[in-house]
Amino acid sequence: MNRQLHTPEGVRDITGRECEKKHIIDRTLKETIQSYGYEQLETPTFEFFDTFSREIGTTPSRDLYKFFDREGNTLVLRPDVTPSVARAYANYFSDESPVRLFYSGNVYINHSSLQGRLKETTQIGAECIGDTSVDADAELVAMAIRSLLATGLKDFTVSIGHINFLKGLIDAYHFSAEEEDAVYDLIINKNFFGLEELLSQKSVDDELLQLYTSIGRLFDSPEQLAELAGLAEGYPLIAETFDYFKRLYELLCVYGVEQYVSFELGLVSKYRYYTGILFFGYTYGSGEAILSGGRYDGLLSYFGCDRPAIGFAILSDQLSIALERQGVDVPLPQNRRVYIYADIKRTDAIRQAEADRKDGMRVSLYALPDEEDERQKLMDRLEKSGTEAIVLS
Repeated sequence: MNRQLHTPEGVRDITGRECEKKHIIDRTLKETIQSYGYEQLETPTFEFFDTFSREIGTTPSRDLYKFFDREGNTLVLRPDVTPSVARAYANYFSDESPVRLFYSGNVYINHSSLQGRLKETTQIGAECIGDTSVDADAELVAMAIRSLLATGLKDFTVSIGHINFLKGLIDAYHFSAEEEDAVYDLIINKNFFGLEELLSQKSVDDELLQLYTSIGRLFDSPEQLAELAGLAEGYPLIAETFDYFKRLYELLCVYGVEQYVSFELGLVSKYRYYTGILFFGYTYGSGEAILSGGRYDGLLSYFGCDRPAIGFAILSDQLSIALERQGVDVPLPQNRRVYIYADIKRTDAIRQAEADRKDGMRVSLYALPDEEDERQKLMDRLEKSGTEAIVLS
């Protein structure tokens, strides 16, 4: 293989109309987030290794792209933007609260080659730092939904869970640390049969067992959770979770986005820094979630600034793929024009193109090919792209 002509596995070139559509989608997402009063922040593509250390609960070291600078410091390409935002907040905004920030940038995760996943992807996300209220949670969920809707996506759902539901169950079962890790792994992999087998080795109340068997089910509203909530009276963390879902849903109804929401009690994330609400967005045509988010009230303490926070990230590449597969049209600008000129019309073509550009047109200039077949190829290509072609001869 000639490596000069190919990209490494897990990355790709994006060209032409696909590239333009992706940038239109990204711009739409950013404009929607800005409409909620969020200010843009750019963080470096690479940071010190400690920013994404194991203690923080982000990407495992084996999945990081690591390298060294001239001074011998270990650096990594960012696998996740949230810790970078937390670091930046601690540096520049620690005296302000709340602060609403958003970002757009690529992240890099060295997935196993057997997974067939992209290793470089674009994320567009928002973080609200310094507000611990359910109002902030509702705003982030509603803003994420409105952002997806703004791109033209209609058929999707946002699953909402809460760390305290699973934490309450694990505490009630008195799992060891090893068993707790096994429970998380089983739920992340959707291995509910394995989870049932693990639970069968424990002696617990029927109410607790019924709560555990609800993991993996989807509920459209808190009303559907009412029966389960009655089983949680003896388990404070679980009962508080059901109360929280009720208050959150009421606010999402005010935002008018409740039809896109469901509740999934066993929702977990591979990132261990989450402390409260979790939510993921799914749609058909994408093999992965197109949206992920949650509350991470302990993360900023690693950067010397103890503040509550919640955020989300939209996976732009997965969203673009889903829109394409669902046949959702991403309108491209129609103000395109091409002047194809003979030598004697060169001056006229340049002057006319400059005048059109001042009027907001996108104008390209082509010298008229000498060969007839080359002329026809050019005209066919322009016709296929939907570009207005004017011949000056």
